[in-house]
Amino acid sequence: MTRREPRVGLDLDEVIADRATGIVVCCGAGGVGKTTTAAALGLRAAEQGRTVVVLTIDPARRLAQSLGLEALDNTPRTVKGIDEVNGGSLDAMMLDMKQTFDEVVIAHSTPERAQAILDNPFYQSLSSSFSGTQEYMAMEKLGQLRAEDRWDLIIVDTPPSRSALDFLDAPKRLGSFLDGRFIRVLMGSAKTGGRAYLKVLGAGLGTMTAVLTRVLGAQVLKDLQAFIAALDTMFGGFRERADSTFQLLQARGTKFVVVAAPERDALREASYFVERLREERMPLAGLVLNRVHVTGAASLSAARAAAGAETLEEARKHPLATAILRLHAERMRMIEREQSLRRRFTAAHPRVAVVDVAAQPGDIHDLDGLRVVGAALAGR
Repeated sequence: MTRREPRVGLDLDEVIADRATGIVVCCGAGGVGKTTTAAALGLRAAEQGRTVVVLTIDPARRLAQSLGLEALDNTPRTVKGIDEVNGGSLDAMMLDMKQTFDEVVIAHSTPERAQAILDNPFYQSLSSSFSGTQEYMAMEKLGQLRAEDRWDLIIVDTPPSRSALDFLDAPKRLGSFLDGRFIRVLMGSAKTGGRAYLKVLGAGLGTMTAVLTRVLGAQVLKDLQAFIAALDTMFGGFRERADSTFQLLQARGTKFVVVAAPERDALREASYFVERLREERMPLAGLVLNRVHVTGAASLSAARAAAGAETLEEARKHPLATAILRLHAERMRMIEREQSLRRRFTAAHPRVAVVDVAAQPGDIHDLDGLRVVGAALAGR
C-alpha cells in the first residue's frame, strides 16, 4: 500500500505574526488574484498590530477601490477604516514606473546631468516602455521603502507579467543590457568622439556604427549616445542596487507567497516559480490556491446528479429540478478537475504548504470583503 504524503497547510497568520518577517512578496502569473491577496494580507496584518505598506503594480486600480481610496500613486497613502485596536496601520501605493525611474536619476546624478537624462528622448522611451523596466523599478521601489524604515512589514504585489519569473529575471536582464557590447560601443563612441574612437577600435565597429545609423537614423543614434554618456556614472549604481535588493529577497526576513488559480497553466507557472525560488535559495512561505470552487452538497457526485437529471428528463417531469441537477453535475466536474490539479501540484511539491481560498460570489470592493479573504488566507 502506498503511503500518502500528509497535506501541509499554510497559515499566513503565522507568517505575519512573526516580527522577523519584514517583506512578503505575492507572486504568480497574471490574473490569479495577487492584488487581492496582497491587499487582504496587508489589512489582516495591520489589524493584528503590524505597521504595513502594500506596494501594488496593478494598473487596474482594484486595490484603491477595495481599500476605500479614490486613487493610488507613487506615494504611500493611509488607509482609513481599519481596526486600530492592536496599534497597527496600513498604507498603500501603486508603482509609477517612470516617476520611480526619474527619482533614481535625480537622486544619483548632479542636477545638470539629471536634467539632461530626463530630457533625452531615448530615456523617455526606456523609462516608460523598455521590457523589464517595470519589474526592475518594482525592486527599486522595494529598496526605497525598506530604506525609509517607516513600516515593519512591506507587502509587494508583483507586476502582472506574462511570466511570474519576470520579477526575478528583470534586474539581471537590465544589467546584461547595461553591460552589453552594444552599450559599450556607444559609450566609448560618446566619450571619445566618432572618428577618433573608430580609429582606435578599427573598421569593424565603424561598419557597425554605419549600419546603426542606417537602421536607427542619425538623430536617434545621437540621442542614444547622449543618453549613454549622461547615464554612464549611474550604470554601476543600477547593478549594485539590483544585487542588494536581490540579496534582500534571499534574506530570512522575506517570505514569498505564490498565488495561483486552480487551472493548468497557472499551476504550471506556480510550479516553475517554486523551483526557481528553491534554486535561488529564496524563502517560500507556500502556495495560495485562489478562487477554488466548493459546494455544500459534496456527497452528490457529478455522475449521480447527471443520472438523476437524465431520469427526470426522460419522464418529462420537474424541469426545474432537472436543470438544478445538471448545474450541480457541471459544478462537481469542475471541482473534481480542480482537485485533480491540486493533487498533481502537491505530489510534485509535497513540502510546499498550501491554503485554499474559495471563489467569492462577487468582486471584492471594500474592507469587509478583504477581511473575508484574509480569514481564508489564514485557513479560518
